[in-house]
Amino acid sequence: MRRLAATLMVLAVAAPAAATPPPDPRHRVSETLEQNEASIRIEPSAAAVSYFRGRIDTFDPRLRSVIAVNPDATTQAEASDRRRIAAGRLGPLEGAVILVKDNIETLDPIATTAGSLALSGNVTGRDAPVVARLRAAGVVVLGKTNLSEWANIRSEHSLSGWSAVGGQTRNPYDLSRSPCGSSSGSAVAVTAGLAQAALGTETDGSITCPAAVNGLVGLKPTVGLVSRTHIVPISASQDTAGPMTQTVKDAAMLLTAMAGSDPADPATREADARRQDYVAGLKPDALKGVRIGVMRYAAGFHPETDAVFAQALKTLEAQGATLVEIDAFPNGDKIGGHEMTVLMTELKAGLNAYLASTDPEKVKTRSLADLIRFNRSFADKEMALFGQDLFERAEATKGLDDPAYRKAKAEAHRLAGPEGIDALLAKHRVSALVGPTLAPAWPIDPVLKDRYVGGGAGNAAAVAGYPHLTVPMGVVQGLPVGLSFVGAKWSDGLLLAYGYAYEQAAHARRKPVLEP
Repeated sequence: MRRLAATLMVLAVAAPAAATPPPDPRHRVSETLEQNEASIRIEPSAAAVSYFRGRIDTFDPRLRSVIAVNPDATTQAEASDRRRIAAGRLGPLEGAVILVKDNIETLDPIATTAGSLALSGNVTGRDAPVVARLRAAGVVVLGKTNLSEWANIRSEHSLSGWSAVGGQTRNPYDLSRSPCGSSSGSAVAVTAGLAQAALGTETDGSITCPAAVNGLVGLKPTVGLVSRTHIVPISASQDTAGPMTQTVKDAAMLLTAMAGSDPADPATREADARRQDYVAGLKPDALKGVRIGVMRYAAGFHPETDAVFAQALKTLEAQGATLVEIDAFPNGDKIGGHEMTVLMTELKAGLNAYLASTDPEKVKTRSLADLIRFNRSFADKEMALFGQDLFERAEATKGLDDPAYRKAKAEAHRLAGPEGIDALLAKHRVSALVGPTLAPAWPIDPVLKDRYVGGGAGNAAAVAGYPHLTVPMGVVQGLPVGLSFVGAKWSDGLLLAYGYAYEQAAHARRKPVLEP
């Protein structure tokens, strides 16, 4: 859920890649993906499943984005086709074929592993409520996607997109470059046309970073809008699932189905009252007359990305937005330490509770301490590339009643939310904040590990639990970069509307050229 290694750090700028040649029409996913409209449906659904499985067989041996294919997908798609024939026309998601990040449980006969060999037998036979809501809307689950193992929370020195179960996921724009993480496989699979959409999860950057560097729309919703039950956890304060799609409209369609209260997740108690038809709010002129804050503090880390950002700002202005410069985020340097205390404490509590809910005959590791011992026992497979320093740090925490944890949780939320994002929105009288999500993808490097550049646009939103949307902004030497929209709690619909208006004007997404 979290792309951890350098959330707040600006490191060496990755060397530029060679320019990507024009897309080869032989590798087009479908004609609908050439349009700036909803790409979410291909009919009939059974034919779509066959089509996408063929693409997985052709392209994924090099991309390593799909960790398991659902053997029941065709049967589910045929049932969807029968419903469509019987009803004439059903909802907009009926028959849509999606992939699900492999830390989200599904009732299909495939394991939920979080990328770890310790969970290789974790076939739960239960849907996470967020998946159940999508199934009720007619969605077909094609399979599970690879991820940064344990959603990138095992080590400060991890490698995005790598898991012991799935291997190394690769960026389809340049196979030598990172897909970012932790929702690496979800992003790569959608970009490569292996499904119509995917679910990711985020604690801090794990949807928005891979979406941005893979040329996608990615939404981290307000924490509490979408259930987290039966999702392998990191942080009760910051975790959420969210859609990863080719268009803003697709993301809005998925969120409309995903959002809602869950009695088992107290954070979602307001969700039913807050959820809406997010597609109905999408209008090409949504930016007209709107004041938008420009997060200058989240830019300036890479000249070529800044140049694309400057063009994006011109597009926003051309759509009627009034731009307001914001040079600094108040007390931003104080958030990271508090956040880490919260994550480590909640990781231990959350993982112990999750593991206790699994079948002891299938999952022998019953606690975080057991996982640490498992990794040591299978170090040649689990720790060949990096260790488990964060697991060990989390195991040493003192629980959710620890005064230090409670103080850090209150301080982190206060600084990021009420005295951070909320204060900026009020002071500058703006409806949302925009900035570059981060620089282009960096080389995959097992020695030096991840080398993020930038990434300051979404950290406060992650810590506060506020929504963060990234939309394709353009390319830097053939590599995608994203434009981030950040807003107040429950402003998901507003951000989608602004992102849609920008997307319709900018037409910034460029597809990769794929080779078998």
